[in-house]
Amino acid sequence: MAEAFAALDVALPAAKVWQLIGGFGSLPDWLPYIPKSEITDGGRVRHLSNPDGDPIVERMLSFSEASRSYSYAIMKAPFPVTDYVSTLSVVEKGATACRVEWSGRFVPAGVTEQEASRLFAKIYEDGLDALKAQLAKKT
Repeated sequence: MAEAFAALDVALPAAKVWQLIGGFGSLPDWLPYIPKSEITDGGRVRHLSNPDGDPIVERMLSFSEASRSYSYAIMKAPFPVTDYVSTLSVVEKGATACRVEWSGRFVPAGVTEQEASRLFAKIYEDGLDALKAQLAKKT
């Protein structure tokens, strides 16, 4: 099983950052790579599309408002992995600071563990860079 991880330290309260990214359908609000998100199955499944129009379908596995985190699994996507499970969380680091953490575990399919890990680490890093830019616009 391969893994990927990225983190971003933010000089804002955790509640404010979670307000932007905590909704399971909120990816288009901060992640330019995902211009569209449609929620189905009572809020547990999101249907995304990337800029090329490739479908991505993800199922929420867990959600905690109290710990400001959710985990999800990919059901369909154009990525060379199976058994993908990821967690996005906002960790409080004081009254005016937090850390956004995005991690995933998956089984490579047709690529090495290192290639799959690099792919998702890059996706997470690019996503957190986009979040940083979006948060800068809001402050």
